[in-house]
Amino acid sequence: MRRAATLCGIILILAFGASAQNRSGSSLFLGSQFPVLAAAVPSPSPEAFAAAAPEPIPPPAEPQGIYGVVQNFNFQVYGGFTYMHFYELPGTTGNLDGFNVSAAYYPHGGHLGLDGEFVATFAPQNGVSTTLDAGMGGARFRVWNHHGGELWAHALVGAAHFVPQTPYGTENALAIEAGGGLDVAPRNGRLGYRVEADVLGTYFFGTYQYSPKISVGLVYKF
Repeated sequence: MRRAATLCGIILILAFGASAQNRSGSSLFLGSQFPVLAAAVPSPSPEAFAAAAPEPIPPPAEPQGIYGVVQNFNFQVYGGFTYMHFYELPGTTGNLDGFNVSAAYYPHGGHLGLDGEFVATFAPQNGVSTTLDAGMGGARFRVWNHHGGELWAHALVGAAHFVPQTPYGTENALAIEAGGGLDVAPRNGRLGYRVEADVLGTYFFGTYQYSPKISVGLVYKF
């Protein structure tokens, strides 16, 4: 009986010791695992975050405006009102009103171009309707600026026709014109305004006439 009690006591002591050892081994394992993992994987530094982050995309640059560029058109057509002070004979003058049309072509959009013009003016004179027409062609030279304006000059030669016929000569005569004008196109557009001043030279009635004329109207460029 005493031996049985002693044997039971030994078994209990061994069982208690084994249980304590298992709890101690588990505590050591749990306590040693996480420090090892923490030491093996260091936390990233702020410099590493900055190097790994993608660079920001800069905003698109605003388009740059283009200044000081004026388009030069090759062709021009014009139509407008014309007033002429006609020096018919020494001591005899007349005021004629009418219209003026012209066309110009500038090869390669340059300064020097070809010019053609037709002018027709009318006025009553001594109870008779008077008409003076002229058709001419020649050269035109232009200078443009950066504000939609174009200054130009031309010289033309052609023929003039005067009605009614008089006993002092034929109805036809040589015509020469010289002058210039200013074209202004709002916003550098194709349609603009023109002011023109010229001197028309003719040879009617056995004498020369040098008659100033002015014209205002619209010009279209293309």
